[in-house]
Amino acid sequence: MMISTLLAATGLAQLGSSLGAGIATIGAGLGIGKIGSSAMDAIARQPEASNKIMSNMILTSAFIEGCALFAIAACAFIIK
Repeated sequence: MMISTLLAATGLAQLGSSLGAGIATIGAGLGIGKIGSSAMDAIARQPEASNKIMSNMILTSAFIEGCALFAIAACAFIIK
């Protein structure tokens, strides 16, 4: 009885960490898509500021990717 309860808890932990990794990936994808869309709108309005907008867009996308990578790594460590 005790072993089956432990196995069920382990399975739920693995399910939760897998869902967490998936949500982190989806959130990062949506965030980067929103950044790209907003940057293209801003460049369309002011083409002379495209270099500043692009560099800020790339920097912000890198920060989002870093946060998503940490979230996925944390979920992977929970899975074991």
